[in-house]
Amino acid sequence: MSIITKKLEQHSANPVVRYLKTNIGILTAFLIMFIFLGIASDRFLTVGNWINVARQISTNTMISIGVMMAILISGIDLTVGSVIALAGCIAVKAVEAKVPIPLAVILACGVGCLSGLVTGIIIAYTGMPPFVVTLAMQNVCRGASYLTANGTPIRSTSNVFESIGTGYLGPIPYPVIYTAVFLALTWFILNQTRLGRRIYAVGGNREAAVFSGINIRWVEIFVYTYSGMLAAFAGVVLAARMASGQPAVGIGYETDAVAASVLGGASMIGGEGTVGGLLIGALVIGILSNGLNLLGVNSFWQYIAKGVVIIIAVNIDMIRKKKIK
Repeated sequence: MSIITKKLEQHSANPVVRYLKTNIGILTAFLIMFIFLGIASDRFLTVGNWINVARQISTNTMISIGVMMAILISGIDLTVGSVIALAGCIAVKAVEAKVPIPLAVILACGVGCLSGLVTGIIIAYTGMPPFVVTLAMQNVCRGASYLTANGTPIRSTSNVFESIGTGYLGPIPYPVIYTAVFLALTWFILNQTRLGRRIYAVGGNREAAVFSGINIRWVEIFVYTYSGMLAAFAGVVLAARMASGQPAVGIGYETDAVAASVLGGASMIGGEGTVGGLLIGALVIGILSNGLNLLGVNSFWQYIAKGVVIIIAVNIDMIRKKKIK
């Protein structure tokens, strides 16, 4: 059976069945981890713990959306952790300067958009590798966050601002609601718009995308700008949760974002990845961290565990690609 026939069958199948088939590996891993931690820790299955997990993974999920979209076009975004720090510091500093909270949030998100826009323009018009450009911009944004905060955390004294990250709508934390909105918006962009089809086309076959008339530069600029905006908003929410803007926050967050994306089925060679898979990947990373904490595992081992998870996930993806070919 040809690859084209397989693809047609996938698209004609029931969406739920297609989702289960596409993500059977990560769903199985998720189930095994869920059962193991439920048995190993009596606190794992409590309502309070799951609310805490949902709140904690919201930050990683928001930045993972942008990272996944960069991966979809055969790129990468390593700036997200630094943008989180910069946006958080700007938002808190603006609020403390008596800037209206909505305007402070918009200002912080605007800085994230600007960072992503600059990154996208450099990548699109110079042809420099996204890894190099985003690594450089990571340093730029980190330095800007330290300059904004004068090297020390900026304390928030506004209860209203803090409620952005600590409030609830009924039993649901606000950060979970924000994340759900961004997941839905991204799903709509990728699956229901011409832009989404172009994003997949650029990552799937760049030369074919050029010959079909797709403006690759604008696609790249949009993706990195969107990623910057998501990271900035995540930074505002995190700063509100911590009641402070901290220039050192967000270090290593890009690792979790890449892990969630790859575990969720995003191919590192581009053109393949879904919002549904990303959500499962973010849940696995969040539960892994939460479970190791509940079991009293040293936090240093968590870095090792996540690194191993990324290596395994990428290797599985490569093996799967070879079988398809």
